[in-house]
Amino acid sequence: MSVDEVKQRLREFAAGQAAGVSPLYEHLAGKAAEDDDVAALLAGASDLSSGAELFLAAAHRLVQADPIHPLSRYYPSLSGFDGVDSQTWPVFREFVLERADKVRAIVGTRQVVTNEVGRAAALYPAVATAAKRAGGKVALLEVGCSAGLLLGLDKFGYRYQCDGGEQLLAGPAKAAVGLHCALDLGPGATLPKLPKKVTAGAKVGLDRAPVDASDEDELAWLEACVWADQLDRIRLLRAAATAQRKDVPELVTGDAVDDLAAAATHTGDLPLVVLTSRVLAHVAEERRAEFVEGLAKLAAGRPVWWVSDEPYEAALSHVLPGRPELNFSDGAELCTLGLVSWHDGVPDAKALAQTSRYGNRMTWLAG
Repeated sequence: MSVDEVKQRLREFAAGQAAGVSPLYEHLAGKAAEDDDVAALLAGASDLSSGAELFLAAAHRLVQADPIHPLSRYYPSLSGFDGVDSQTWPVFREFVLERADKVRAIVGTRQVVTNEVGRAAALYPAVATAAKRAGGKVALLEVGCSAGLLLGLDKFGYRYQCDGGEQLLAGPAKAAVGLHCALDLGPGATLPKLPKKVTAGAKVGLDRAPVDASDEDELAWLEACVWADQLDRIRLLRAAATAQRKDVPELVTGDAVDDLAAAATHTGDLPLVVLTSRVLAHVAEERRAEFVEGLAKLAAGRPVWWVSDEPYEAALSHVLPGRPELNFSDGAELCTLGLVSWHDGVPDAKALAQTSRYGNRMTWLAG
């Protein structure tokens, strides 16, 4: 990728994803987009589609490794409390250029990996509904699991704050990980009846490159990929990684389509709940239908529910067509929470809610 292309990607990230969300990353990406020397550090990136985030994650990781450097005072993740000022960019620029070889090594070999723990709040209502219908213990299989932190959702506590002031509570009363989610109602919708618990008898994650959260270096990279001024996300990541040490899932390396059936064998013969959370948009379009076909094949031999928190076009449209109002690209970039089961090979699919990027807000749908 040329330096001009890198600068354009940085510019788009600053004006799009970071604007109004992360003052630090908006500032750094915007300045980097005007600096040939800094932008050139990203030219050999292994993951060009998320180049700006990869570059900022690399810088975050290097600041983690040198927390007494003056740059750390601009990083809330490292207890920095200085807001963006006239020195932020000069200090950052000097920092990354002094470590140019290390930056290039990271962006040339690493990829952005995320494990948004807050998304469990979006998944929980559908998973709990599936578990209630199963009538007992279920096996959880998360496809595209990263470190598998979402597989701890049965041990998290949930507080859903409704528009009218009512609260819906679920999960263990003294959970180590507590999630809060604003819940409003779409036209004609009524508040869901939320099962209070899920009992998981097996937990398996499938990913092309699973992340071992018990490895301190891997966990540090996972944390570095979280934007440095979004402390709630970092706090949840740390809490879930700590909790996972007492409830370790089995993580399987493999492809979402080709290795789905093999991964399912690791869950025993319990009723199976398959989870996907913002994964299928990264799967080739022609392969998504194959993934859904694979789920249907699994359902021929045991009870299977598919819980998806995905762009409608990438997932639920395959089993619930004709709902253009749910389109991710046409709306506010909201994903759709879907619950699907199969009976004699025929899918029974419901669109339950639309969800925000980090699982902290959802709109429940009618029907």
